[in-house]
Amino acid sequence: MPKLTRLIPIGLTLFSSAIFLDSLRFKFTDAPETQTIFGKLDDWATGLGAPGVFDHSGIFSQYVIGTAELVAVILMVLGLFSALRRLGVLGNLIALGVMTGALSFHLFTPLGIDPNNDGGLLFVMAVLVWLSQVVMLFLRRETLGELLRRPLSIFKPAPKLS
Repeated sequence: MPKLTRLIPIGLTLFSSAIFLDSLRFKFTDAPETQTIFGKLDDWATGLGAPGVFDHSGIFSQYVIGTAELVAVILMVLGLFSALRRLGVLGNLIALGVMTGALSFHLFTPLGIDPNNDGGLLFVMAVLVWLSQVVMLFLRRETLGELLRRPLSIFKPAPKLS
């Protein structure tokens, strides 16, 4: 495998992990930026008859989303080791799911792409992380296929490379 091809997964994993880890300081400290985002989402959900979904104790609270991001980071970084590649793919799937949700809420709710008046930087980072995960899953498509065919294979030791 050419050297660049081997470096792409490392770079994409480190990039996505850095973005997720940086966002955790906002989510886990209940920063004003996070209060604005999740407050707007909770107001929107309340209007649809689902109050509290995005509240501090809601099923999609900042703490739940932040925890999913942290788990994704841990799995993606572990996946950089060839013996743990399946865990990395699971982390990529979690990250893709979280970012798909984030992008959907930015685009299809009153949240919009610039809820914190940062010029849309948060939205751009979400798009870049989403694209990174799509590329990672493409690069790891064989492992992804195996996991989709046999979900419990995640617990099987990785084959030895010759």
